[in-house]
Amino acid sequence: MKLFVGLGNPGAKYAANRHNIGFMAVDRIAADHGFGPWKARFQGDVTEGRLGADKVLLLKPGTFMNRSGQSVQAAMQFYKLAPEDVTVFHDELDLAPGKARVKTGGGHAGHNGLRSIHGHIGEAYNRVRLGIGHPGHKDAVAGYVLHDFPKADAEWLDDLLRGISDGAAYLADGDTGRFMNAVALRVAPPRSSTTPVKPTPKADVPRPDAKPDPAPDTRNPLQKLVDRFR
Repeated sequence: MKLFVGLGNPGAKYAANRHNIGFMAVDRIAADHGFGPWKARFQGDVTEGRLGADKVLLLKPGTFMNRSGQSVQAAMQFYKLAPEDVTVFHDELDLAPGKARVKTGGGHAGHNGLRSIHGHIGEAYNRVRLGIGHPGHKDAVAGYVLHDFPKADAEWLDDLLRGISDGAAYLADGDTGRFMNAVALRVAPPRSSTTPVKPTPKADVPRPDAKPDPAPDTRNPLQKLVDRFR
């Protein structure tokens, strides 16, 4: 079994926050791949299903971001999973909005959810880093990540989540290359080479035997009537 963990904060007021993009990712996977209903377990919400040949447990910790490790550890212990069986989806300040990267191991870069998971299971788990951009100054980070995505971000956010769902089975199987390709096909689809090129309009060139246009009739109605009886 594989464990996919989406990071975020529980509760309706946080649901559309940038910090909750991890929750959004696993929600999209569950909806698109026919997973069962979400149930309260392991200090969070879980649902089970299959991605390709792999049985996968999706988990949204309900412990708030800075205690996410408790929920992850509880699920791992119950199913006897190793860190390499775990993939965590989380927001990433150091990536441009709409970008995604896969990483295994390494530091937590100050992310409170990852810091908690490090403290409970170590660092040898997998991560899918989901770019949300940076506000420009470290003092603005807390307010930025706990603010909802603006409407202007809706299009790229939907493309990113759809790409993650498209490639989820590859990710569960450990094929990160094909997973990233699936994301790229949604976020930056290739331009079609079969689109017809519109011809450049040509200037009208008179035919050699064409008669010139008649001069405009400038007579008034009375003159036209008189001329008819001449």
